[in-house]
Amino acid sequence: MQSIRSTIIEKITVMRNWPEIKSIFHLLIITTMLLYIPAVWAQEMDTTSPARTVHSLHDVLLKGMQGGDKLGFQGRFKLLAPVIDRSHDLNFIAQTTLGKLWTKLDREQQHIFIDHFRKLSISTYAGWFKKYEGERFEFIEQKTMPRNYVLVRSQLIQSNGDTVSFDYILRQGKEGWQIINILADGVSDLALKRVEYRSILEQKDFTVFIDMLEKKIALAEKN
Repeated sequence: MQSIRSTIIEKITVMRNWPEIKSIFHLLIITTMLLYIPAVWAQEMDTTSPARTVHSLHDVLLKGMQGGDKLGFQGRFKLLAPVIDRSHDLNFIAQTTLGKLWTKLDREQQHIFIDHFRKLSISTYAGWFKKYEGERFEFIEQKTMPRNYVLVRSQLIQSNGDTVSFDYILRQGKEGWQIINILADGVSDLALKRVEYRSILEQKDFTVFIDMLEKKIALAEKN
């Protein structure tokens, strides 16, 4: 299969070369670093600690990979959906990606965006983690950060010995400890989305923005 590492690198490379993003990519990486400073199965999910939240996510990702073609994309989506809903604060992440632009959307548009953002988030996981070849996740450390955030560092060790680092920033809420940002090999998913989403909303309109998200969802299913 196409390695998870190569998938991540390909995504980052494409994003970096976009005209709207290239000029401010390094600024956003600096901003990202400042963030450090500043179904029945899902119901049983343990979110009582940051490490347990991440472990629960990793556990279901491996189950999806092991199911592979037998589950298919839709099967992996259904498997992952309840766990991602519990382990991620998707509403917070979605609103943070838009910043002040969030308040310019009416309630219906906000609902539509949240729904598409959720589908894209789950689809991305289902598309990336689709085949098992002996991979395993390894916990590295947990660090307390300012603003009551916690950083959980981990890595995915592939069968050939290559590793992909997955660092998670979590905060505690009513649903327990939830992920609010992920850094894959040091690159913030939140930072990338901020640039892309805000650029489209500022230069285009909401319809074009949602069309972009729908295309990404469809592409995740094909990959």
